[in-house]
Amino acid sequence: MVNRLRMFWFPSPWLSLLLFVAWLMLNNSVAPGHLALGGVLAIAIPRLTAPLSDPQPRLKRPGLAIRYVLLVLGDIIRDNFRVAKMIMGPNQRLQPAFVALPLELHEPLPLTILAGTISLTPGTVSVEVSEDRLWLYLHTLHLDDEAALIAHIKGRYEAVLKEIFEC
Repeated sequence: MVNRLRMFWFPSPWLSLLLFVAWLMLNNSVAPGHLALGGVLAIAIPRLTAPLSDPQPRLKRPGLAIRYVLLVLGDIIRDNFRVAKMIMGPNQRLQPAFVALPLELHEPLPLTILAGTISLTPGTVSVEVSEDRLWLYLHTLHLDDEAALIAHIKGRYEAVLKEIFEC
């Protein structure tokens, strides 16, 4: 019963807390009126928007998620140097291309994280996900071997995300 009341009043407690604190910071005041209005907004906004959200898969392996973030940060740093070297050289050697990446992930959140990871890594950009969520189209600055690029993304990013979310 208590859990149901909590979910009714605070369907997203962290969002409520964030909204309340942001309201107070924006107003730069802890006057009673600001506290009351901040509290009303912190309760009302998540309750009004809760029906609009889709259920997302839970993070099943948080330790692996932290390792994934560190892996992506390392790849971003490494690929910045690789891309800088490519664009500082003769541009005639660049072979930009679009690639269709077959997907095993179909849930919106892990798929969004995969597309974001690809876009954050210099040299590649996610372009579009097919409507049936079976393909992710991406653009690469330089493509030597399409099969190697697909295997790299599937093995380094998609497989880890499948483990993190167990989907």
